[in-house]
Amino acid sequence: MTILITGGTGRTGTLLAHKLQDASHSVLIASRSGSAPAPLKGVKLDWFDPSTFENPFNADSNIDKVYIIVPRATDVLSPLKPFIDLAVSKGVKRFVLLSGSLAAPGGLGPGKIHEYLAGLGVEYGVLRPALFSENLAAFFVPGIRQRDEIVTATQDGKVPFVAVDDIVDAAFHFLTITKIESPQLFVHGPDLLSYDQVAEILSEALGRKISHRKVTVPEVVGVWKGYGVPEDVAKMLAGMDG
Repeated sequence: MTILITGGTGRTGTLLAHKLQDASHSVLIASRSGSAPAPLKGVKLDWFDPSTFENPFNADSNIDKVYIIVPRATDVLSPLKPFIDLAVSKGVKRFVLLSGSLAAPGGLGPGKIHEYLAGLGVEYGVLRPALFSENLAAFFVPGIRQRDEIVTATQDGKVPFVAVDDIVDAAFHFLTITKIESPQLFVHGPDLLSYDQVAEILSEALGRKISHRKVTVPEVVGVWKGYGVPEDVAKMLAGMDG
């Protein structure tokens, strides 16, 4: 049987696909481009283009498990629900969703997918990782380069940052075990770090002083919008800070 990896060219998708293939599992990567790094097989799948939903099943009729990466949007249920329903009709028996530690079932973003899977009557697993360590660079590079600062609304709150490798290991576990007994798995790193501590670590690594500027949630929305992030996503990210 075959495991379909959506978002297959993203942070976790490619690593997970290689790990599964190295363990002799059949894997198909789905992405908006339809490409996949060799020797993996790729197929085009765009959550906002329903005409692509049949593509994975046309490419491989043996898909029985799907790893779900949701798009960066506040409403992800509307585009994903038809695909999940189609996948069930095609014989998919297990879904594994990459959610987040703050995304409660029924909440915004992947929380809606979590809730839908729970009521669907299929086997499913939901990974709820803390913030990715690797995303620190993506989030803060502009501010570090331009002003030697990181800006958050976390105040003195602490985060158990987790590495992508650990999330991939957890996803591999959910996709390969015989039966998922407990469908929700929190994936956290070993240390709780405030952003003041993150700034200290970055200062030491970069050889110059990096500061943590503590602002309000609405101010963080403005920062994200300044980076070109859509307002609804900026509000979601800022809300996570809060």
